[in-house]
Amino acid sequence: MSPRRTDDAFRSAHGVARKLVDGLERVIRGKTDVLEMIVMAMLAPGHVLIEDVPGLGKTTLAKTVAHLVARSGGRGGGRGGAKTGPVTFRRIQFTPDLLPYDITGVDVFDPGRRGFVFAPGPVFTSVLLADEINRTTPKVQSALLEVMAEGQVTVGNRTRVVDPFFFVIATQNPVEIEGVYPLPLAQLDRFLLRLRVGYPERAIEESIVRDDPAATVLPGITPVCGRDEVLAARRRADGVFFDGRLLSAVVGVTAGTRSHPGIELGASPRASIMLARACRALALVRGRDHVIDQDLVDLSPSVLAHRLRLKDVRTDADSLVREIVMVELARLTG
Repeated sequence: MSPRRTDDAFRSAHGVARKLVDGLERVIRGKTDVLEMIVMAMLAPGHVLIEDVPGLGKTTLAKTVAHLVARSGGRGGGRGGAKTGPVTFRRIQFTPDLLPYDITGVDVFDPGRRGFVFAPGPVFTSVLLADEINRTTPKVQSALLEVMAEGQVTVGNRTRVVDPFFFVIATQNPVEIEGVYPLPLAQLDRFLLRLRVGYPERAIEESIVRDDPAATVLPGITPVCGRDEVLAARRRADGVFFDGRLLSAVVGVTAGTRSHPGIELGASPRASIMLARACRALALVRGRDHVIDQDLVDLSPSVLAHRLRLKDVRTDADSLVREIVMVELARLTG
């Protein structure tokens, strides 16, 4: 079976993806590969955990994402296709004194109505920044489990659905050891991928210091596409061609994490689904209507490494995953 011909829906979806990447590059400079991964996650769809030291633009990145997408507009949105203001953005600063209902919302008594009224929490938004997510307790972290996996929130005896666009970007500082609560595997498993931004090259950093894009460019960023266009791009990403042998390799990679001698707990079938979904979305971002083996190579560490429990914590999980991928692809082509 050969890849299907590129259609208008694919070209439109790829155009949306490139507009988002280009818009992000106006503020976050010199990190095209990271920005492609962010847009890929938005289209997969899935949530992103950014793990890096302070001051690398993680919060600015999340704000820029929200600025670039209009509440409506484009195909199927807004009057005459006109774009409106950006989608809603909420930020939760995670601290040890945070409570679960500070995230999900709570029923409060309204004397005027003589009954309880639901006060929605910040998860009722389009883009959510969970800043320093590891600075709060596992009990509070668990308040995100349902909404990240199922797109809904249950408070009391009622379940409420959040925005279908719902996209979480969480950050954590990996160098802090005091006042932090490591995310349990159940929470980590809710994230499609874990990324590290990394320091910029010297020339790029000089341009950032000179221009300060977070202060001078970000406030003027306007939407480049509509929310409905992004949702349509998600649907088209589902149709990106995936050769049966490569799909088998995806399962082979995740299965390989369960038998590797250096891994105590391997990736689950959910991880296989997430990896396949990510490969399709990345192919779309890169302008291909079919998945290639390089997509699997590029994505596997970011999608799988944070889901593993290693026998030796000093081992680099990313390296183990790359080793497993190369073995599986060699078996596929051998």
